[in-house]
Parts: sequence; C-alpha cells; structure tokens
Amino acid sequence: QVQLVESGGGLVQAGGSLRLSCAASGRTFDTYIMGWFRQAPGKEREFVAAISWSGGKTYYVDSLKGRFTISRDNAKNTMYLQMNSLKPEDTAVYYCAADERLAIATQVYQYDYWGQGTQVTVSS
Repeated sequence: QVQLVESGGGLVQAGGSLRLSCAASGRTFDTYIMGWFRQAPGKEREFVAAISWSGGKTYYVDSLKGRFTISRDNAKNTMYLQMNSLKPEDTAVYYCAADERLAIATQVYQYDYWGQGTQVTVSS
C-alpha cells in the first residue's frame, strides 16, 4: 500500500499561483502512476492531470492545459501540481491519487489510493 498526503493549498487571488505537493510513503513510489483530481462543492470529483511512473508521460484535462503542470520527483517520493493564472472556478478540494496500473488513468475508479485532500480557494 501507499499513503498519500497533500499540502500547499490555500487562499489566493484570481491570477495567482499555487503549487500543490503530494507526499507518498509506503511501497515503492516509482511503481505507481499518479493523478490529481478536484471536487468543488456540490459537484462530482473530476480529473485534473495524471503522470506516468517515470514522469515521462503526462495527461491533462483539456480545459486546464497551459495553466496547470503536473510533475513528480521519485527521489523525494513527491508529486506536484503547479497551478498558474488561477480562476475562481478552480476553487475545490484537490486530491492526489495513485495506482499500480501501467497506463495513465483519468477516471476516479481507476485509482486505489487517495490522499485526504487540500483546499484551494481562489477569490475574485
């Protein structure tokens, strides 16, 4: 198993930036694909971005391409989400997720391990 802990959320003005981190512990980090999801109040959890075990492949939801960047540092057992040009509609709880599958996944049900989430609030 792997345990995931997100950090880096907070309150930011529209147009600002935040970098989220997801620290992993437990089994070997670099054998897991990783992903970021978010959930706004009253809405379903939605896919944001995913990254392969090596970090060589990334995938984003189309609406966030160019503003968000996913990365990982396997030596530090940590994944990141750099969020730029934030908008009020980016306000949500952001979750990191991990799974042992080989291919990048974009669906909630495809991930076995989840963090507790970190709140991101973007004010207008």
